[in-house]
Amino acid sequence: MSDDRMSALDASLFDASSESDAASDSLAVAPAEGKYVYCIIRHQTPRDFGDIGIGGSARVYTVHHEDLAAVVSDTPIVIYDPTRENVLAHEFVNETVMREFTVIPMSFGTVFRSEEDVGQLLRSTYEAFTDVLEKMKDKIEFGVQIRWDRDRVVESIEQDNDEIRKLKDEITRNASSSTYFARMQLGRLIEGALEDSASRYVATVHEELKRVSVASRSNKVIGDRMIMNAAFLVNRSGEKAFDEVVKELSRRYEHLLAFKYTGPWPPYNFVNIKLKLEKAN
Repeated sequence: MSDDRMSALDASLFDASSESDAASDSLAVAPAEGKYVYCIIRHQTPRDFGDIGIGGSARVYTVHHEDLAAVVSDTPIVIYDPTRENVLAHEFVNETVMREFTVIPMSFGTVFRSEEDVGQLLRSTYEAFTDVLEKMKDKIEFGVQIRWDRDRVVESIEQDNDEIRKLKDEITRNASSSTYFARMQLGRLIEGALEDSASRYVATVHEELKRVSVASRSNKVIGDRMIMNAAFLVNRSGEKAFDEVVKELSRRYEHLLAFKYTGPWPPYNFVNIKLKLEKAN
């Protein structure tokens, strides 16, 4: 989406940061009612998804502009902490809606002051949302994380790399006389080989999964054991093929790598819509 179209996504949103001070100054006053927005879909008639919303099973329903609809629930205008319960409630609504519709997921904690403001968002961003919904039509997201068994990978490297194997054998045979330099050299060789192995594993997995996906995105790895943290956009019709490739890769590297495979999710990693906030009075 172009920057120009991004700049059009301007609406009267509740600004959580600016509201926090005001809230603390008026504890005795009940917060005003607003609309929590979960996602945007293409649908022309009112729809009720049941009492599954954030903040205590609020009713989830649609607010419309032409053939666009925002999926919302009534909410006090408050700052929602990203607790596990709140985040799961937000995700559960999006996953429920996703079973029937292509969705543009909204960020956690997006609250508008009124239904009119939600309608204004849909009007002012109609073309941009329509364009994204068309591009995301019948597509779902999967997450794939890979952690390795470092000790086993090192064993594999020591078996396959002649230079490392010979140097380690020499150090082992002459343990008492081996120099500090020799041990440092061995460590450097192993670390270099580990980096090369991680790159090869990640490149191979990416290449295999790209064959059965529409797009992919690499995210930051978490911790020392994770070597890949990626999201893949997949056609609904290609879900089975993607699943089979992940399972085959998991079997191929079962003694060295552990795969964590999650989804289907709304396309969180492939929709990047920024809304310009207006501060609350």
